[in-house]
Amino acid sequence: MRRVAVTGMGVVSPLGNSLEEFWSNIKANKLGFSFLDDMISEGFEVRIGAPVKEFSIEKYVDKKEAKRLDRFTQFAVYAALEALSDAGTKFEDIDPYRAGVIAGVGIGGLDLTMQEYAKYMEKGPGRVSVFYIPAMIANMAAGTISMKTKFKGANYCTTTACASSTHAVGEAFRRIKDGYLDVCIAGGAEACVNEFALAGFNNMKALSRSTDLERCSIPFDAERNGFVLGEGSGMLILEEMEHAKARGAKIYAEIAGYGATCDAYHMTSPDPAGEAAAAAIRQAYEEAGLAPEDIDYINAHGTSTHLNDLCETTAIKLALGDAAKKVVVNSTKSMTGHLLGAAGAVEAIVTALSCKEDFVHKTVGFKVPDPECDLDNCTDGNRNMTVNAALTNNLGFGGHNATLCFKKYAE
Repeated sequence: MRRVAVTGMGVVSPLGNSLEEFWSNIKANKLGFSFLDDMISEGFEVRIGAPVKEFSIEKYVDKKEAKRLDRFTQFAVYAALEALSDAGTKFEDIDPYRAGVIAGVGIGGLDLTMQEYAKYMEKGPGRVSVFYIPAMIANMAAGTISMKTKFKGANYCTTTACASSTHAVGEAFRRIKDGYLDVCIAGGAEACVNEFALAGFNNMKALSRSTDLERCSIPFDAERNGFVLGEGSGMLILEEMEHAKARGAKIYAEIAGYGATCDAYHMTSPDPAGEAAAAAIRQAYEEAGLAPEDIDYINAHGTSTHLNDLCETTAIKLALGDAAKKVVVNSTKSMTGHLLGAAGAVEAIVTALSCKEDFVHKTVGFKVPDPECDLDNCTDGNRNMTVNAALTNNLGFGGHNATLCFKKYAE
C-alpha cells in the first residue's frame, strides 16, 4: 500500500496566522477568545467569539483580487500557500493532474450574503454584485487554491458541517493511498463570526453565553454550556511517502487511517449511544493496522456542549474498550473555540505536531469534573509523552462522524 506523509502545514486562526505562532500559543495554553462588542447589538445574548485577528491576504493576493474573494476563501488561499511554502516545493515535477485540492467548508460566504441581501432590500436587485455568487459558494476555496497552484487533479469541496475538513483530509489521504493522486492540498476554511450566525446558533442553544473569557469554552467540564464560535483555516500538504522521502522532505507525521460514518439519528444531536462515532474511530485505527491499545492520544471534537462531550466520551469507550482508560484525550477548542468547517483541519495540524514533538496540550479552562466525562481529558497540564499513534475526531450536524489516524513518522 502507498503511504501518505504530511509534509507542509499552514494555518489562519484565533491564535495566530502562522504555523509557528499558532503552535507556540497552543503550547502556552493561550486563549483565542475576545468580546464581540464592536460587531453585535446591545443586549445580544452571546458576547464572546473567537475571530481571526490582524489578518491580511496581501502577501499572496493583491487588493483588487482580494475584493472578489469572500473572507473564508482568503483564509483558505493564505493557509494553502503557507503550507506549500512550508513543504519547500511547488511540486512542478509532478503531473498537474496528479496534484489535487480538497477543501472542506461548512457554510461558505455568509458575511457576503448578508451584505448583498442588505443591498437587495435597500436598493433593488440591480445592485447585487456580479461577483456575489462566485464569491459566496463553498467550493470556491478549493477552486481558487487550484488557480494559485496550478494543481489540476481532483478538486472539490466537502460540506459536512463541523466534520467538513476532516472529511477533506481523509478523502485526500485515500486518493493518494489508492494511487489517484501523488500530492494533495487538503483542509478547510470558515468565516462566519457575525451577528446573524451567532443568532442562529444561539437560538438553538448551541453557544456559550458566558461573559468570562476563561470559562466560555470548557470541554468536559460539568459547567459547560455551549461552544464559542470561531473562524479560520487549516491546510495540510499530503504527499506520497516515497516521493517525500526522495526529495528529502520534512515529514511531520504519517496519515494511516480514516473513518467516516453517519448516526442516522437527528439533525443536530449526536446519537447518545455513540455507536456510529465509535465505528468511525475503529475504522481509522484498523485501516492504520493498529489495535486500541496502540492509541496514545485523541484530539477530541470536544465542543463544550453537554451532549457532544458526553456522547463522544461514550464513543471513545465503545471504540477502545479497556484501552480507553489509558488514552489521553484533549480538546483544542478549549483555546480556539469552534471553527466549524475549519475545525477538523486545524485540529489535524495539532495532532500531527503532537506526534512529531511528543507533546499533548492541556484542555484549558477546566475546573469542575463531570463524572460522565471520566476519561483522562488532560486537564492537569500539558504532557510531554510519547505519541506514536493518535486519532482526531470531528462530528457534524446531520450525524456526520469522521476520524483520522496519525502515526509518528518512521521509515
